[in-house]
Amino acid sequence: MAEKPARFDFSALVVAIRQVDENLAAQAGRAVNISLTLRNWLMGAYIAEYELSGADRASYGDKLLNELSRELRRHKISNSGRRQLYNYLAFYRSYPQIVRTVPTQTRHLLPKTIVSEKVRTVSAQLAIAPEKLINSLSYSHFELLVALDDDLKRTFYEIECIRGNWSVRELKRQIGSLYYERSGLSTDKEKLAELAQSGAEQTDPKLAIRDPYIFEFLGTKSREIMRESDLEDALLDKLQEFLIELGHGFCFESRQKRVLIGDTHGFVDLVFYHRILKCHVLVELKVESFTHENLGQLNTYVSWYKKNMMAGDDNPPVGILLCAQKDHALVEYALAGMDNHLFVSKYQLELPKKEEIQRFLEEKMREVGDGK
Repeated sequence: MAEKPARFDFSALVVAIRQVDENLAAQAGRAVNISLTLRNWLMGAYIAEYELSGADRASYGDKLLNELSRELRRHKISNSGRRQLYNYLAFYRSYPQIVRTVPTQTRHLLPKTIVSEKVRTVSAQLAIAPEKLINSLSYSHFELLVALDDDLKRTFYEIECIRGNWSVRELKRQIGSLYYERSGLSTDKEKLAELAQSGAEQTDPKLAIRDPYIFEFLGTKSREIMRESDLEDALLDKLQEFLIELGHGFCFESRQKRVLIGDTHGFVDLVFYHRILKCHVLVELKVESFTHENLGQLNTYVSWYKKNMMAGDDNPPVGILLCAQKDHALVEYALAGMDNHLFVSKYQLELPKKEEIQRFLEEKMREVGDGK
């Protein structure tokens, strides 16, 4: 005798609709994520091709990304800031194997150099198939992974991120907690992995669809989806005016100044020349909590400026690190090689006081980031 089917009552109706919503939302999220990831990867591929064989590439040199960003924004191309273009280029170079995931109907968009030459082989350390990577990770995940300068470390986080279905925030937290380094030093790696995965925040398909990159990719514009870089831009606009208006001798010199240290490019948010102190003042803004890595990065920039940009009668450069959050702000100064206490005191007298900048940051964060 056939088993009697379960009764389709109101509760079953609710369950069925929830399942439909969750499953198709997840499918939609994956489809849009893949399209966005491929779009950014292809943009990086074209920039790489142009740098290699562009007919007029010599005319642009180091200004290429600035000029390209300006032109793309004129054409209303979303997510095309100079730093974002640099990230796309780095993404392409870090993950050349993604070419294998480009659908047949989209392969005509590939740069000719990729189509005509054999695809580069990836490091043997990379055990994850590109199809698995692109189906499991959003572009926001890839951005964090590309920033890692070690292939083995990157592979480690890829595996753990996919295994634990980590959210972007969780991946950032695990990298910041030095999970990879702790795993290398741990005698019980399985126990450490179990602990790391047990409390990890997982990706929610619906939240993934709300990724700000995806909103802009789909043409949605709203302050509700303000990205960290947008908030930084808004604060930097006001900060630039603030420092000049202080009347302490700040002369604006550059914004998003690109510096090359070895094979690594860095970008200093704001660069001033102080006419009274006769030195460069570098300002770095982080819309996040303070980390020692932030201060180390600023010190690196200050040291680079001291070695490469100081004129004969200049004094050593100084860096100002600003870490802003909704409820508080932190200001740190980085001084490059200044052993003379009188000289340090002079810097502290002429530069804006920490409390002064802190009040400014807290006020402007409320104005441009209220509720974000």
